[in-house]
Amino acid sequence: MALKGLVRFFAIALIFISLYQLSFTWIVNNFESKQKDKAARFVKNNFGNAPKSTQDSALNAVYRKYIDSLKEKEIFNIPVLYPKLSYQKATEQELNLGLDLQGGMSVTLEVGLDGLIRSMSNNPKDPALNNAIAAANKQKANSDADFVTLFKNAFQQANPGAKLAGLFAGAQTTNIKVTFSDDEVIDVIHTEANQAVKRTFDRLSARIDQFGVAQPNLNLDQAKGIITVELAGVDNPERVRKYLQATANLEFWETYNVDQNFFVQTIQPIDAKVKAYLSGATVTDTTSKSDSSVVDSVKKIAAPKPAIGNDNPFTQLLQSPGNNVQPSSMATVGFVLVRDTAKFSAYTQIDAVRAILPSTLRFYYGAKPVKNKAGESLLEVFAIKTVAGSDKPKLSGESVIAAGQDVDSRNGEVQVTMGMDARGARLWEKLTGDNTGKAVAIVLDDYVYSAPRVNQAISGGNSVISGNFSIQEAQDLAAILKTGKLPAPAKIVQEQVVGPTLGAEAIKGGALAFLISFVVIFLLMLVYYNTGGWIANIALILNLLFTVGVLSSLGATLTAPGIAALVLTIGMAVDTNVIIFERIKDELTRGKSYQMAVNEGYLRSLAPVLDAHVTTLLTAIILFYFGLGPVLNFATTQIIGILLSLFCGILVSRLVTDMWTNKSRHFEYFTSLSRSIFKHAAYKFIEYRKIAYGISAIVLILGVASVFNGFDYGVEFKGGRSYTVAFDKAMNNDEVRNALHKTFGKYPVIKTVGTTKQLNITTDYMIEETGTQVDSVVEAKLYEGLIGFLPQGTSLETFRKEYKQSSQTVLPTISDDLKKGALMATIVSLLVITLYIFFRFRDWRYSVGTIVALLHDVFVTLAVFSFLREIVPFPLEIDQHFIAAVLTVIGFSMNDTVIVFDRVREYSRQMFGKDKTTILNKAINDTLSRTIMTSLTVFLTLLILFIFGGEVTRGFAFAMLIGVITGTYSSIFVAAPILVDVAKDKPLGEPEKDKTLAKARHTLG
Repeated sequence: MALKGLVRFFAIALIFISLYQLSFTWIVNNFESKQKDKAARFVKNNFGNAPKSTQDSALNAVYRKYIDSLKEKEIFNIPVLYPKLSYQKATEQELNLGLDLQGGMSVTLEVGLDGLIRSMSNNPKDPALNNAIAAANKQKANSDADFVTLFKNAFQQANPGAKLAGLFAGAQTTNIKVTFSDDEVIDVIHTEANQAVKRTFDRLSARIDQFGVAQPNLNLDQAKGIITVELAGVDNPERVRKYLQATANLEFWETYNVDQNFFVQTIQPIDAKVKAYLSGATVTDTTSKSDSSVVDSVKKIAAPKPAIGNDNPFTQLLQSPGNNVQPSSMATVGFVLVRDTAKFSAYTQIDAVRAILPSTLRFYYGAKPVKNKAGESLLEVFAIKTVAGSDKPKLSGESVIAAGQDVDSRNGEVQVTMGMDARGARLWEKLTGDNTGKAVAIVLDDYVYSAPRVNQAISGGNSVISGNFSIQEAQDLAAILKTGKLPAPAKIVQEQVVGPTLGAEAIKGGALAFLISFVVIFLLMLVYYNTGGWIANIALILNLLFTVGVLSSLGATLTAPGIAALVLTIGMAVDTNVIIFERIKDELTRGKSYQMAVNEGYLRSLAPVLDAHVTTLLTAIILFYFGLGPVLNFATTQIIGILLSLFCGILVSRLVTDMWTNKSRHFEYFTSLSRSIFKHAAYKFIEYRKIAYGISAIVLILGVASVFNGFDYGVEFKGGRSYTVAFDKAMNNDEVRNALHKTFGKYPVIKTVGTTKQLNITTDYMIEETGTQVDSVVEAKLYEGLIGFLPQGTSLETFRKEYKQSSQTVLPTISDDLKKGALMATIVSLLVITLYIFFRFRDWRYSVGTIVALLHDVFVTLAVFSFLREIVPFPLEIDQHFIAAVLTVIGFSMNDTVIVFDRVREYSRQMFGKDKTTILNKAINDTLSRTIMTSLTVFLTLLILFIFGGEVTRGFAFAMLIGVITGTYSSIFVAAPILVDVAKDKPLGEPEKDKTLAKARHTLG
């Protein structure tokens, strides 16, 4: 009873937690829907006469304006459950949608450590240094070692006996001495490299806030120096590329001393100008405005207007946070709520306001938010004094050569040390001398990190910045100062842009596939298992609810592959109940009572159910380890679904069964269909194994031949740029290919996507070129080549917004890394599954049957993707989705194999002395019903996903369909028959010592 109580408790708790977690998604969607309606009304009233493209731009700008201004506003309030829930907090709890579902941009950046190493050297032009860096860059794609280690190995190999210290000793940027060993030098470089990667990551974290994205996602792989950025809803990819790859902009600015006189004379007069502007703000003519000017107009008039009679619309935004938080500088104007920063900035840009402000006054926000008593976030506002007639500061960060956190030995005060080069020292002495008694602001990317008071002119270039620093704050400031010292730029190596139209289609297709799959499997369980099917359906519903709820709780992102994993979960979740029900039917056929049959069914099914889940789980974990991007989400969803399938399929199903049968009732597990099908099956599978061996030999030949026949590699694996373009009419692929050949100078790869009106175009044109403008150049070339197929007068901007549905860029370095990871994942999966079968059955013959069956399944899939790629009307590409399908097939095909093997071992004990052919035929025939049913449930869900799921998952679904069919075939005709021909004289199991099963069977009670 204790276990029953625990299962009941956890089931109820998971139901509540999942529903509660998903409620945040409903709250956010409801709020956003209201804001979209509000924005639509605003655009209709102010831009009703403008062209549609202009209205669309205005609508997006107004909507983002409303959302930004209301981020921390209370949108829902139920005490205890949702106490004063703000939009910001709600979005942090909702189920996030991936870029492929809502549109946006995904970028993978690699931190360039080659530039950092050069900057640390005493001679950046040294041939030995540059040759070692070049060699390390070449080896990077095919090695798991970090770049610094590769650099060391390359230098030592090319310069035996030479010391690395000779390249770095004496440089101003390091403390490396000529006596340092190579390992000591590398330790210093490693430390600087790790700090540089972290600084770049922190800088990008601050920069992505500039894109107006509600939930940006930023992840760092410290070891590889790889940063992934996901920005949902961005509509200007070029701006994102430029901004993310821009070098750090560290500056030192003079400031205004914000005293009472400054506030009264400079700040307070702004109120009257803002009030006058707001009271008369209108837009009279938008018919000829460009999209950009419309957005500018929106910025000025879309912000919520203050209440009538408010005489202080500007200064009311400035407030004191309380909580013992004091201004950090003499240049502090005040504090502004984060949700009001857009409004504050818009007010300061009003022409009438700029006219009364000093021309050298600029307002910058502090980098770190503080909390007020209500828990709301505020940013400090600083009054920066620029140079008259110039936008450049008197001193920039490139002059900083050293910075660090230190402690004053006299009083124990935490401080920051800073050193500058000769030029910087001269400018710093002049700047500090001119501003003695005032503050100098340290600014990175237009955010103030510190604005300390200058006590005296500082000569020699070495400075100490003191203040009320914690050790962490001092270390952070030192890191900011060092940003201008060591160049470690981030370069985009992989990029994907998905338009909102394509995202909406992906959601529609995924949701439709999910719904149809659910209905089909729901009905199948009832048709085949009678009232017992209700147990499977209850477990299925709970499994799906728990899976989505856990995903939301973990803050995971749901992508199109994630939806594919959910659809696959529908098929695999009921497999647990199929295995159990088929065993119960076996026991009922033998004449046992329902209670005994249920006990025996759950007990004897436990081992094969666990085996099936463990094998699938192992491959999912391997995929999670080696996967990237959306495929990672597929693996995450699959892992959660597998674990919850065990809980729901075994424990919850048994709990429901016991609750029902305890009241002198029982479930029926037979229908007229299931009672007659496979009844008295006695097929001679083993006798026909030679034919199966011949088929497998052909498969082996085709699998090897596929390597020579070649594959269509996705852009992820071959590098290049891929664009999905929609047209107004059906297109001829050859005509498009020839037209683009004239602009690219080479033939691109053209494939139809779903319909002849939509094409995927892949090219490696300029893929080796670097720079922030390369993507725009290639895109312009694409437009140039396609202009003859577009409506007359279509501009480049219109092409980007209306015809280009998505784009993806993968540089050769990252594609090589992805290919290597995919190969390793496949090999590791095969080995892990083989080893698991060996330890599970303690017999190497079972492992031989397993590895041959798995190779058979992989070879069939490879052959199909190679030889049918020019025949089928949809793309068959080797990409990450294909690898995900292969690994899933490897795990899933073991389900049927393990069930057969488990029954073979059972019968080998019960029928000890019988010939292997008899034992194997009986084992295969007696498990045929569950073998077919477990495969059928997954096959049906995959078929539905293939038909309705959309282009993103079609290749994956097709590979899985092939894998399920071949997996079922290999379990029956390959894995099991091999047991007959391997070690023929050795029995397949030991004789059963006690042929009568114990009377006492364990149940949940």
